Amino acid sequence: KKVRGQNKNRPRPNKEQLTTKLCPSKVRGDGVCAFAEKCQYLHDITKYMEIKPPDLGEKCFAFQTYGKCDYTFTCRFAGDHVEKTENGYINIVDEEKVRENAIETKNILPRDLQINLRKRKFDFSKTDAALKENQDRKAKLRKTDQENGKPPGGIITSEDVLSSRVGCVLNDDMIPLKTMEKKTLDFRDKLYLAPLTTCGNLPFRVVCKRLGADITCGEMALATNILQAKGAEWALIKRHPCEDVFGVQLCGAFPDTMARSAELVAKTCEVDFIDINLGCPIDMIYKKGAGSALMRRTNKLLDIVTCMNSVIDIPLTCKVRAGVETNKNCAHVVLPKLRDRGVALTTVHGRSREARYTKVADWGYINECASVAAPMPVFGNGDIFSYHDYCSVVENTSVSGVMIARGALIKPWLFTEIKERRDWDISSSERFDILRGFTNEGLIHWGSDTRGIETTRRFLLEWLSFLHRYIPVGLLERIPQRINERPPYYVGRNDLETLMASPNSNDWVRISEMLLGKVPDSFQFLPKHKANSYK
Repeated sequence: KKVRGQNKNRPRPNKEQLTTKLCPSKVRGDGVCAFAEKCQYLHDITKYMEIKPPDLGEKCFAFQTYGKCDYTFTCRFAGDHVEKTENGYINIVDEEKVRENAIETKNILPRDLQINLRKRKFDFSKTDAALKENQDRKAKLRKTDQENGKPPGGIITSEDVLSSRVGCVLNDDMIPLKTMEKKTLDFRDKLYLAPLTTCGNLPFRVVCKRLGADITCGEMALATNILQAKGAEWALIKRHPCEDVFGVQLCGAFPDTMARSAELVAKTCEVDFIDINLGCPIDMIYKKGAGSALMRRTNKLLDIVTCMNSVIDIPLTCKVRAGVETNKNCAHVVLPKLRDRGVALTTVHGRSREARYTKVADWGYINECASVAAPMPVFGNGDIFSYHDYCSVVENTSVSGVMIARGALIKPWLFTEIKERRDWDISSSERFDILRGFTNEGLIHWGSDTRGIETTRRFLLEWLSFLHRYIPVGLLERIPQRINERPPYYVGRNDLETLMASPNSNDWVRISEMLLGKVPDSFQFLPKHKANSYK
């Protein structure tokens, strides 16, 4: 058994029988089911209310905050907004609150767009033109190299790109936007929340925004799944209204799929920038030639960047690792090429793919990359766990800003500490309020019905597998705590603080029960990843 990696044999939640679930037409629709007698769902609201599990609480957060609960009769807090009358059950809506506090999540996949993508009717003319132009340019350069006696397969420079087209501009030419014509963003000196797989969901990003994060980015989305209109993948790029600077991270191995997905996102979604994942170390991604594997496939990477930059009018950014193999860093070679292709920002994670998270981040090398890639802004990423770490990095390196990943998972109030330049000895009750804020946003995002409750619980437990590693400032022998040092077992200043410090997943379940009610009898939880990130 490997001590690190992914727990692939995790227990799966039991699915509800359709005959015990209320038909969606009765929940959110007009009450008329389009499938009539063929529908397997339950249509009798009175019967459903009799067999429905008991409520988990007296107050529904959605109804109390926004005046309306979209899950109506299926809500596990329905007693707050569902009344029984002589003619059956009715759902109450506070119209005044709905008008005053209306909030709408952005970047939701419309049904007509989903149909067009699956029938391959979406217009990708920009991408097709960009791919053809890139191929023609490469063919012309190869022919020129042969005439001049140069060996084939050389790297195409920015001068080659500018000189590849000669003559007047015709109406049918595709004129890509120059770098100065694109929308610009001021990334410098901003606190950037990393795109975190599994835990970097929308409710978690909302928590971090409230605690001081400046820039947020959606979880890594696979370009092929985006093009196939898969709902689970489109859920990763949803945007909360409070996210004022928001980007989408795409992962892929080929110029055509990456350019098409970039054009699709730029045309149909509200995003401020698009990020290319060049750092994912997962074997499944790496073996397909995507993620960190692209750092070894330089020509393919430059084709991807060129084509993507040609089809979008928003900044294109990249997130890279120091290299693939330990002691064989290559980011300093890749970054100047990305700069010449118009990349607006690059984030360097100071570890190789092989090192994963067990080694200390090399900020000396990140500083070297920032110097080589100038004037392109370079952000650093790795081991920022206190405002002391942040100040040390800003004062001693030439990076334009800092991206925070695990530090935000273990203590999301790190953004507040950095902005206020202090070590926050946060109490257990304040930490519990942060968890409550996460679950409230989760009930809005994933739903307050039985399925939504268990989805919120699962993501809360995944987050708690990181949160328990925090040691309160008042208990430390020395300040600050280091992210890669394994803490000893300790007793907190009260029972809740001790419970939050437990590495036992059963204790995490107990914390979730304090917020979301008792778990089902057959409930089991195993974290998605085996956290082995101590040196």
